[in-house]
Amino acid sequence: MNQHEEMRKVKRKKTLFQTMLETLIVVVFSAVFLVPFYFIIVNAMKTSPEASQLSIAWPTEFRVLENIQEVLAARDNMLLLAFFNSTVITVSSILILLVVGSMAGFVLQRRSGKAINLIGTTFLAGLMIPPAVVPTIWVLEQFQLFKTFPGIISVMVAISIPFTIILYTGFIATIPKELDEAAIIDGCGGFRLFFSIIFPMLKPIHSTVIILNAVQIFNDFVHPLYFFPGSDNATVQLTLYNFMSMYNTDWNLLFANVLLITIPPFILFMIFSEKIVAGMTAGSVKG
Repeated sequence: MNQHEEMRKVKRKKTLFQTMLETLIVVVFSAVFLVPFYFIIVNAMKTSPEASQLSIAWPTEFRVLENIQEVLAARDNMLLLAFFNSTVITVSSILILLVVGSMAGFVLQRRSGKAINLIGTTFLAGLMIPPAVVPTIWVLEQFQLFKTFPGIISVMVAISIPFTIILYTGFIATIPKELDEAAIIDGCGGFRLFFSIIFPMLKPIHSTVIILNAVQIFNDFVHPLYFFPGSDNATVQLTLYNFMSMYNTDWNLLFANVLLITIPPFILFMIFSEKIVAGMTAGSVKG
C-alpha cells in the first residue's frame, strides 16, 4: 500500500509540474504575441507627442478616429489604393497557386521516374535558394512585365509555389490510387479526373494553402518594393513610408497604419485557423 501511495504522489507531482509548465509556456507565448499588438493599439490612439515616447502607457487623449481618418486621407488616399493593389495581387496569386500547385502536386505524387524526381528536387531547391533581384528585374523587363500586375503576381507565385506543391503532394498521398483507376475505367480523362474528383477532395489543404500564402503575400514588403515600384503601385506595407522620414516620424499615424493593414490578415487567420492544422496533419500520415 505504501508503494502505491508513493507512486500516486509521484504521479500527482508530475501532473502538477506538467500543468504549471504548460501554463507558463502559454503565458510566455501569449505575452510575446499580445504585448506587441497592445503596443500598436495603444500608440495608434495617442497624439503625436505622446506616441513619440514609444511607451505602453495608456493615452491621456484618445485620437484613434482622427488618426485613422488622417491615415486614410494621406497622399490622396494612397492607403485605399494600396489595399486594392494588395488585394488584386493576393487573390490572383492564390487562385493560380490553388490550381497550378494542386495539379503539380497530383502529378508528382502519382508518377515516378528520374524526370519526376528531378522536378521534385528542383522544387525543393526553390525553398532554399533566395530569388536574385537584379536578374529577376532583367527578365521582367525583357517580357515587359516590370512594374505590372502580371509581373509581380508571377514573382509571388514563383516564390510560393515550392512550399505549396509540397503541401499538396503530402495530402494527395492520402487519397487512394484506386480512386483514379476507377474513374479512368468509367471514362474520365486526365483533366476531368482531377477537377471533378481529386480537386474537390483537397478542401482541407486548400484552406491551409490559402491562409499561409495569403498572409505572406499580403504582408510582403521586399518584393513589391523591388519588382512593383511606383506611387500608383503601392501595396499596404509600402504605405508605412508615408509617415517616416529622415528627420521626423509621425508615430501615431504609423501605428494607426499598421493597425489598419493588420486587420485583414488577422480576420483571415481567425476564419481558417482550425483548418490550417487539419489540412497539414491530414497530409502528414498516409492511410
